[in-house]
Amino acid sequence: MFPILPANTATASFPENDEGMFGYGVHTTKRSMTNLVSNTGVVSSDVAGVGTARESPAACEYGGDKAIFGYGLIEGSYVSMSNLVSNAGVVASDVTGVGTARGSLGACEYGGDKGIFGFGNPGPYAVTNLVSNAGVVASDTAGVGTARYALGACEYGGDKGIFGYGYTDDYVSMSNLVSNAGVVASDTAGVGTARYTVAACGYGGDKGIFGFGNAAGVTAITNLVSNTGVVASDQAAVTGTARQYLAACEYGGDKGIFGFGSAPYWKNMTNLVSNTGVVASDQAAETGTTRHQLAACSFN
Repeated sequence: MFPILPANTATASFPENDEGMFGYGVHTTKRSMTNLVSNTGVVSSDVAGVGTARESPAACEYGGDKAIFGYGLIEGSYVSMSNLVSNAGVVASDVTGVGTARGSLGACEYGGDKGIFGFGNPGPYAVTNLVSNAGVVASDTAGVGTARYALGACEYGGDKGIFGYGYTDDYVSMSNLVSNAGVVASDTAGVGTARYTVAACGYGGDKGIFGFGNAAGVTAITNLVSNTGVVASDQAAVTGTARQYLAACEYGGDKGIFGFGSAPYWKNMTNLVSNTGVVASDQAAETGTTRHQLAACSFN
């Protein structure tokens, strides 16, 4: 017998993307290539780059099954251009930038089908830019919370987001929640080791994880984010290689992956995250170009 739902009962449904992508970054020179992540967490060899080669961009999902790379640093200049990613993982050419040109910012999905870019360098800045469900980046929204850069951001609770950690004039650990309407909240007192150059992604369908980074030395610690946006204390360092300037994204609907980075040399190993937030040891060196200061997102 089917359950009888009370009148006016709505069941929330949020997309859980199946595939992922690492893109851009730097290895001796700035790059624009991408590497696809399958629904089993396998990273592909390089896909020829599209758009302006740059480092320190950010990326997030939008539209339920698509993604966007935005902002970054080219040769001595910060930019605000973006590149859309189709639900087949195809990266489009540059779209003229909107908002303050910057790099080392964070980005995440919110509202189930929209995205947000926030914070960044060289300010540091606290401004944010909303991304519509059609992939259109809005002009600056006045910053809320402590201006900083080299932070992480991820989804939680199915339709909300969180920015966390980063650098001001020192390492910090505060976080800022993002509502399902894209409103950024004031600082929440930091939990866990203050650090920057972290990465973050969703896992388990409604939770998130911050991981790795630099706290006066590279680290492999992680901090889980509950489905109500509460950041947990440090998880013991995984057996993976401690590193910084890496990226992370969701894959397989409810799992995550950290990849690439430096420690101090460029890396291309990955660490899978289970749907319970357990980080695995290093995967054998992947086929993609070793690099750091890249971004990652999920799609499809």
